[in-house]
Formats: sequence, structure tokens, C-alpha cells
Amino acid sequence: MVLDDLGSSLRGTLDKLRGKSRISEEDIEEIVKEIQRSLLSADVDVSLVMELSDNIKERALEEEPPAGTPARDFVLRIVYEELVDLIGDSTELPLEEQTILLAGLQGSGKTTSAAKMAWWFSTKGLRPAVIQTDTFRPGAYEQAKEMTQRAEVDFYGNPDNDDPVEIARKGLEETSEADVHIVDTAGRHALEDELIDEIEEIEDVADPDTSLLVLDAAIGQGAKDQAQQFDESIGIDGVVITKIDGTAKGGGALTAVDQTDSSIAFLGTGEEVQDIERFEPDGFISRLLGMGDLGQLAERVERAMEQTEMEEEDWDPEDMLQGSFTLHDMQKQMEAMNNMGPLDQVMDMIPGFGGGIKDQLPDDAMDVTQDRMRTFSVIMDSMTEAEKEYPKAIGASQIERIARGSGTTEEEVRELLQQYKMMEKTIKQFQGMGSEQEMQRMMKQMQQGGGGGGGMGGMGPFG
Repeated sequence: MVLDDLGSSLRGTLDKLRGKSRISEEDIEEIVKEIQRSLLSADVDVSLVMELSDNIKERALEEEPPAGTPARDFVLRIVYEELVDLIGDSTELPLEEQTILLAGLQGSGKTTSAAKMAWWFSTKGLRPAVIQTDTFRPGAYEQAKEMTQRAEVDFYGNPDNDDPVEIARKGLEETSEADVHIVDTAGRHALEDELIDEIEEIEDVADPDTSLLVLDAAIGQGAKDQAQQFDESIGIDGVVITKIDGTAKGGGALTAVDQTDSSIAFLGTGEEVQDIERFEPDGFISRLLGMGDLGQLAERVERAMEQTEMEEEDWDPEDMLQGSFTLHDMQKQMEAMNNMGPLDQVMDMIPGFGGGIKDQLPDDAMDVTQDRMRTFSVIMDSMTEAEKEYPKAIGASQIERIARGSGTTEEEVRELLQQYKMMEKTIKQFQGMGSEQEMQRMMKQMQQGGGGGGGMGGMGPFG
């Protein structure tokens, strides 16, 4: 993921303070130099790096750490607060009627972001519409139409009209019943005068409440000039950073935010229309430093469970806590986990699982885990309904038949049945809880790795 290298580097630097109760000026000098290297390697602008590192150094030397606070935790808090302050607040986007104008270079991900943002607003109970005004890029209309259909939102475009300003005007009229209008403009390979003139004319027609600059996370140092020119032309209220699931450094996008004196509105986290996050600086920096993001995790869990229930109307996750836990329940739980997004992103949101622990895993660890989930799903698809309802009755001959039918091995079928037993044990422990205090005790025990089917491993197909 973008900025993973930065996060890993910062965490490694701070780990040098482990075991120390006090820190010397030499410690601070070394830590600040490492932080500077990390930020510069991530393509953050030099002047911004110096300002940030100077602030960290000054605070670490002058502030008195709270009594009993380890040196690492003290410096970690300072780094966290300074990074949050650098990024600033999230772009204000009220959940009410509004018009949003998207600008950016070709290939930055504007069209995809328009559909993703529309989908996000639709999950908040609003009716969005995307207006595609790009007449320059071949295929822009078809891409926008296909993406908005997947997002199940209103769309307007006209492939037979080569006047983007007229398309914007007509689109606003045709989608007048929508609450949120998202106007997608054309990009070019560079900031040509023609592009700037066109955006300014569309802005006059759309009269947007908010103008967002869409930036590819891989843009690097070029983000500074691009952001400045767009800001001078139409005024930038916020930034959408796309392709943050890739391997780019990402620091250039952070530089652009500072350059336009704006903030970040959304993060594009993948290729699907649902792969978008409303940017929250506290959670983002917390994840970067390996401290988790419970707010974003809770939103993904809620969304995934709702989506899984809609796909299977006769399945209610609460039934698991009241009756018997079956392989049918396990399969639906796995589908819900898949709906949450890539496992490496989900792990980043769990305090204690992202950051340090993930740094120690092999690069392909998350792929292996997702492959395992897919294998389990294929195996369950080869089972009869009776076997899913009563997995304890599955014997050697049935295991052989299921493996043959699913194209897997008998060992993999047995692994699935063992995972089921672990999850069933955990569910039964939750069923037996008679009080809120007992629930809290169990959750604490699970977080510490005790009981509950082998710690967190018993809660899902991680194994």
C-alpha cells in the first residue's frame, strides 16, 4: 500500500527507543535524521520535511514526558500529532445538496473517483449523479457509464456532443432531482492552457460548492506545481488521492495538500467501486504508525455485513449467537470478510495487527491467507446442504468425495473442518455469556491471545 514503506521506516526508527525510559539529545538527533530520510524517500517535499522534523526535534527536547511514559511512546505521540497537523483536517463535505467539480491530469483516476464518490454518498442516504464532460479522452463516456451503473447512481453524458461546457449545463438540468452533482472534467497529459480554460468555463456553469483535485499517489514531486496551477485557476478545496493500494511512495500527494492549503477528501483504495474511504487524518496516521484505525474498521464491518445479508436474504448473522453454528454460517462470514476489502488493509485497521506485526510477515502472507479463504469457499461449494448443516457427520469417504469434487486435497478439506471447529468453539463461548462484564472479560482474553479458540485465529479463517 502507498506509504507502507514510510510507515515501516518510521516504526523501525521509533523502535530504536524501546527499553529506554529517558532520551538524550543524541537520541533525538538520530531519530530526527531517520525521520527525514523516511519522508524524503517517500517523495515528501524537502521544505515540508525540514519543517516537520524541526517541530519534532523541538518538542522532544523541550516537552517533559508524562510520568512513567516510555521514551518510544513519548516520541511516537509527538510524531503522530505533528503528522496529523501536517495533513490537516479532512475536507468538509456536508451530507446535503451540493455540486462537486473534479479536476486533474489524464490518468489520475477522476472518472473512477467520480463513480466511487457517488457510491459513497448513496450509502449515506443521498441521491448522487455523475456528469461526464470529458470529450477529449476516447472511451471516457463509456467508462463513466459503466462505472456509474456498477455504483447504481444517476449518470449523464453525451458522446455525440463535443462541447464539454454545454454537456455540463445540460447534465445539471437533466439530473436536477439529484442531491449531489459530481462533475467530472477532462484531463490532459500536462497542464496546457486549453485544459485550464475549459475547466474554468465548466466551473462558471456548474458553480460548484467544492472543487477537488484528483491526484495519482505515484505523482511524486510533480504534485507541487500541478496543485499550485489548478489552485490558481479554479481554487482547490480538497484533494482525492487515488491508487493508494499500489506501491507508489505517496509523499507527493501529501505535499500537494500542503501546497494548496487544502485537505484530503477521499482515498481510493482499490479498483472496485466500493474501494473508497472518507479521509480521516487521525485514523490514517494511526494506521501509518501501526496503531490501527477502529473507526474505519467498524464502518467496513458494518458495510460488509449489510452487503452479505442483502446477497443472502435468509441469513442473519445474529442467528449464529442463538442457535447452532454451521458451515453455511462460516461461508457467509467469509463472504463478509471478503466484502471488507483486502486483508492487508483490514489488518492495518486492527490495533496491534498492522504496523509492527505485519512488517514481520512475508510479503505474500496476505495473498496466501486470501488464497486459503478462496480454497475453503470452493470446498464448501462442493458440499451438500446436509453436510453444511451437520459438518460433524462428515466422514472419510465424504472428505474424499468433497476433495475430488472441488479439485482440492483431502488435507485441505480437513483443514476447513478444523477451522470450523475452532470457530464453533468461539461462538459457543459468546453464546454462554450472561453479562456485559463477562463479554468484556472474554474480549480482553481474546486480544491477549488466550482462550476463544486460539486467540484471534479462532475468529476467522486466518489459521
